[in-house]
Amino acid sequence: MLVTAICLTLIVFFLTNLYPNLEKLAKTQGNFRMDDAEVQSWLDANGYGQPMLVKYGQWLGVLPGWTRQTEAGVTGRCWRGTASAEEAAQAPKFCGILQGDWGFSTVFKDEVSRIVGIRLTLTAKLMFWVLVLMVPSALIIGVLAGMREGSRTDRTLSTISILTTATPEYVSGVIFIAVFSSSAVGLKWFKGTATSAMEDANFNNFFLPVLTIALYGMGYIARMTRASMTEVMTAQYIRTARLKGVSFPGIVLRHALRNALIAPFTVIMLQFPWLLNGVVITEVLFNYKGFGWLLVQAAGNNDIELLLAVSVVSVVVVLVTQLISDIGYVYLNPRIRIS
Repeated sequence: MLVTAICLTLIVFFLTNLYPNLEKLAKTQGNFRMDDAEVQSWLDANGYGQPMLVKYGQWLGVLPGWTRQTEAGVTGRCWRGTASAEEAAQAPKFCGILQGDWGFSTVFKDEVSRIVGIRLTLTAKLMFWVLVLMVPSALIIGVLAGMREGSRTDRTLSTISILTTATPEYVSGVIFIAVFSSSAVGLKWFKGTATSAMEDANFNNFFLPVLTIALYGMGYIARMTRASMTEVMTAQYIRTARLKGVSFPGIVLRHALRNALIAPFTVIMLQFPWLLNGVVITEVLFNYKGFGWLLVQAAGNNDIELLLAVSVVSVVVVLVTQLISDIGYVYLNPRIRIS
């Protein structure tokens, strides 16, 4: 996990610190009429002119932050603005991700850690209700479809699952807004935006974005559950249970369900990183300013520090959810633990 995190953050850091991005940052923060010499001077004065690995080490917090002596005083990475020599000497030498210093946003003019914390909380609220709707519904559909392979119920539920997975969020979201919140159709049941849900979420302003995301992921989990359930129902121990006279509901609940949930469990854990970064379209569509919306703002406005912080959070969520998935897989399947 540690090696993977270092490699991924190094790649993102390298891409975001390419010279065209730094040149755009310098002209945005300085003057769009700056020539190449003035751009390079601004980059050197703000620590961006150093070698790539040195900048990465400072951002990570394993190398001392840069300092520059100017006529007004001392500037540096580890404090905002200009400080005197005495203040600079008392400031911490290391100020990176490992020390909890995520930098300063050039767009929002605020601490990156505070911005990410606020937006991540809003997306976590959205993710919670999506999972509450998506996971139980998908598991029920998948189990019902896989209990009797080839039946009318199986074909009907499988068709519904395929349709929901084949319809992307930007299509279903637009349809929901047009049908259920537009005056053109007349069904003003819900609000077309979820901006008010950021402070006061209710069924009226929060159901459409939740439903839009849940439907897209529901079909995939249901299909995986159905395939796993179908495989389990043809196993030898299921046939033995039938021959011993165990009722069909008893076979499903006591013998088949736990083994059938092994593969879907891994798929469900994969939904966390998808929900964290995959809600970009939905959050922009419904104007819900969460983590996905923040990612768009950081990338669109070339906010390097904010974009790096968003990338770090995404990497950590992916690695942690995969670790939980591996541990949970062992508990669901004792044969792995024995081997």
